Amino acid sequence: MGTSDLDRQIEQLKRCEPLAEAEVKALCLKAMEILVEESNVQRVDAPVTICGDIHGQFYDMKELFKVGGDCPKTNYLFLGDFVDRGFYSVETFLLLLALKVRYPDRITLIRGNHESRQITQVYGFYDECLRKYGSVNVWRYCTEIFDYLSLSALIENKIFSVHGGLSPAITTLDQIRVIDRKQEVPHDGAMCDLLWSDPEDAVDGWGLSPRGAGFLFGGNVVSSFNHSNNIDYICRAHQLVMEGFKWMFNNKIVTVWSAPNYCYRYLKIQLLS
Repeated sequence: MGTSDLDRQIEQLKRCEPLAEAEVKALCLKAMEILVEESNVQRVDAPVTICGDIHGQFYDMKELFKVGGDCPKTNYLFLGDFVDRGFYSVETFLLLLALKVRYPDRITLIRGNHESRQITQVYGFYDECLRKYGSVNVWRYCTEIFDYLSLSALIENKIFSVHGGLSPAITTLDQIRVIDRKQEVPHDGAMCDLLWSDPEDAVDGWGLSPRGAGFLFGGNVVSSFNHSNNIDYICRAHQLVMEGFKWMFNNKIVTVWSAPNYCYRYLKIQLLS
């Protein structure tokens, strides 16, 4: 796949026009070669613009690029949940994937809890692929890519970025580095927790999550994790915050939300640079 082909595909996807099935297959194969080399804790250089959940809201993502600057001029980190719920999950994910293949060092994509075969069959991505392509092949190609996405990122060795949160099974970044990520998101365990857990003011230590997966974790857990791993703070997504971002626990963790019109209700865009 040459750069001229990729550039054409990127321009096509920027117009919210899906690629042909054969092109999707080729793009996914190329992306796999790049993603397989990345760590479970992928190193990212600053400056970087961090984006939270997109959820198939293509035009809101375009607005993010308009505000933050085009890739590769701006370095981007997307914290997962690219698909489901919105109307344009196919175009959203494929544009991000095409940018990843074209500019691998200028865009980092990590896995969210919606990057899962099971979840996408319930929340819209599966049905959208079927509707737009008349078969489930594109869904299969994309969900295979999900298994290759990094589980987290580390910005300048100081900011730990993850979709959901922490896990009682994990105290060090090295424990994340050795997880076998090339699988469907498990129902429990460390990999599941990283994608599903949430910080909670009312919890001391660990608590059961109302989501039915992952855990709730308190400020003492965050302080201990940050201290043990010599990081300044954690940056995560996974929860709706009306203001676009929200600090907790004395600025030890921040939640970023980038789907400004989520489910067609909320209208704020937030990028964290």
